[in-house]
Amino acid sequence: MEQVYSEESIRTLDWKEHIRRRPGMYIGKLGDGASPDDGVYILIKEVLDNSVDEYMMGHGKKIEVEVSQDHVRIRDYGRGIPLGKLIDAASKMNTGAKYDSNVFKKTVGLNGVGIKAVNALSSNFKISSHRENQVKTAVFEAGNIIEDLPVHTSTAHNGVEVIFYPDKSVFGEFTFVNEFIESMIKNYTFLNTGLAIIYNGTSFVSKNGLLDLLNENISSTALYLPIHIKSPDLELAITHSNHYGEEYYTFVNGQHTTQGGTHLLAFREAFVKTIRDFYRKDFDASDIRTGIVAAISIKIEDPVFESQTKTKLGSKNMTPDGISIRQYMLDTVTKTIDDYLHKNSETARTLQAKIIESEKERKAISGIQKLARDRAKKASLHNKKLRDCRVHYNSEAERRDDSTIFITEGDSASGSITKSRDVNTQAVFSLKGKPLNTFGLTKKIVYENEEFNLLQAALNIEDGMDGLRYNNVVIATDADVDGMHIRLLLITFFLKFFPDLVREKHLFVLQTPLFRVRNKKQTRYCYNDEERDDAIKTLGPNPEITRFKGLGEISPDEFKYFIGADIRLEPVYLRREDQIDTMLEFYMGKNTPVRQDFIIDNLRVDEEML
Repeated sequence: MEQVYSEESIRTLDWKEHIRRRPGMYIGKLGDGASPDDGVYILIKEVLDNSVDEYMMGHGKKIEVEVSQDHVRIRDYGRGIPLGKLIDAASKMNTGAKYDSNVFKKTVGLNGVGIKAVNALSSNFKISSHRENQVKTAVFEAGNIIEDLPVHTSTAHNGVEVIFYPDKSVFGEFTFVNEFIESMIKNYTFLNTGLAIIYNGTSFVSKNGLLDLLNENISSTALYLPIHIKSPDLELAITHSNHYGEEYYTFVNGQHTTQGGTHLLAFREAFVKTIRDFYRKDFDASDIRTGIVAAISIKIEDPVFESQTKTKLGSKNMTPDGISIRQYMLDTVTKTIDDYLHKNSETARTLQAKIIESEKERKAISGIQKLARDRAKKASLHNKKLRDCRVHYNSEAERRDDSTIFITEGDSASGSITKSRDVNTQAVFSLKGKPLNTFGLTKKIVYENEEFNLLQAALNIEDGMDGLRYNNVVIATDADVDGMHIRLLLITFFLKFFPDLVREKHLFVLQTPLFRVRNKKQTRYCYNDEERDDAIKTLGPNPEITRFKGLGEISPDEFKYFIGADIRLEPVYLRREDQIDTMLEFYMGKNTPVRQDFIIDNLRVDEEML
């Protein structure tokens, strides 16, 4: 039947309906709280941005944040929203004070959208503004106002209080992870020295800004005391470690730009130029930046981000009519770091030694690299290990979450996934047996070992994450001892040689069901003992219970349910206290008495696996 396209086909959505129908435009992915960039955390960030902007403008030194498993309360002590505009500020798109650059000069929330998105995506949203001994309160449900309370007198301090319940009809079941929220809050305090954020009763405050951030976040041992530089609109903290890759924490007007942008590109260029000029040698850029750990915070007027979630800066200028970010970064970095290295000769010698060491290693494996690349190209032509997909990872935001590669072991497991996958977005890389333990080895092994060389080529990460062809790199192994060992070996490989894959949250472990419980009418797949017991109760007496021993035992017809819309991925991420060197030494180094004691103390026998 032919579809009729007429005037009746055209309709206009009101603001809240548009946000609820297209939440990804406003908060990125929805998620269930298992990832730090899931939508429920973006809701918290959008409210906090407004409170922090008040502090940046010199109003209110304290923010209270309370998070339970179903709602969030945020109270600041800034100026408060003008009472007559409270409802507009919470529910009328493109409404806010930040269009007036005299009131908010270098802030993040410029579009008047963030708090409206929180309102529209909450089952209940209450906002109160305390201002000059008066208070105004409004209550909404899914963006619809249900209470407009009259202004009355108040003895409370000026400021805004927001209480919201993320709507489970939009987000589904979700869980707030304390660590992700604490990390977000600490970043706000690192970027705003003197600001106190009280999170669930614990106060967080920073005295040393990005220096505190770097010291807390660095995942390996620093080779020299961090270089800490502050100017009116730029703060830097820089050091190097003995790890591969580059580790950056970048911010614009207090916003954590996890995907970088023009400010990061400008810094990387400026740092290389400064080092070359200081040592008067044309070092390769990769040798200069290998192992770098840097935190960068820049303040600009009217920042332009590439999405509403503000994770990548698109602005080219510091001000609408001012100097470019690139030139400002070149001028500031060149002067300040050159001065620092001249005054700190020990740091200058350590940094030079690190660069020369990286140069020697790169040259030592250059011949092996060429042979390895040739082997990888030939292997890809024959398509022996990689069953590719049609859509690859690229810079287009709408396709960024699409592509996935499953790394699996054995013909039966890879065969099941290959037959079940979505050929447009899901690729499969098949390992042959257990990979090598790379702990204590140099990068030379990446090119000499056929498995690692071909895996690196398939992911296209030899020169960094910019070329990564798949957004989600998923380790898919059996849920037994051998499968767990393969997971550890692969995670060790990535942490050792490509830690940015983990830092940038591209690495996951596929969760597959341990049990199938079914009767004649219904089948339930269960991922743990609790789900199995619940299924047995639900399906009634004497259901058939199957314990899956490995991925190869799950038929392709069943497997499609586990790697489709309901896929369960467990992210592999580094916690603040994780030191890569120490962690790999403990788990993957020699079998020390300390590790033996740890294994004995934590031994649990799973009878189902015997």
